Amino acid sequence: MKLPQILLATGCLACLDFAASAQTGNIVGSWQLVKQSTCVEEAANDSDATVQQATQTGSSSGQVVTFKDNASGEESTPVLNTARASNPKKFYYKFNGDMLLILDKKSQTISDSYLVDKFTADSLIISNASRPCETRIFRKINDEQPN
Repeated sequence: MKLPQILLATGCLACLDFAASAQTGNIVGSWQLVKQSTCVEEAANDSDATVQQATQTGSSSGQVVTFKDNASGEESTPVLNTARASNPKKFYYKFNGDMLLILDKKSQTISDSYLVDKFTADSLIISNASRPCETRIFRKINDEQPN
């Protein structure tokens, strides 16, 4: 009786792993940072229109993160990869739909981790796992059309 339960549990875990890996491919592509908030801004009075406007129209324009099929990524300027590295614009990543892990390119250890607040085909909202008040909102860029 225990053997069928073990096989069933193993089958369910394999299904979960397959679902997570199937969702991994969805993040592949280019994503533009459209809004970023920090803990300092979060602590400021939300009714302060100047802070809100600066957050919405800040220097995030032009900041693009590209996730590739081979679990590597590249940034136009450091957005996700805050670790000091020889080339901070290139990184490895792991994505399972609930977490986005940024890995050091040389040692492949976790340098940054983000909780996925929302993930759709065209938007990605993440918060820093160690500082949840730091959030980033990305929109998918259609930079290449499949043939």
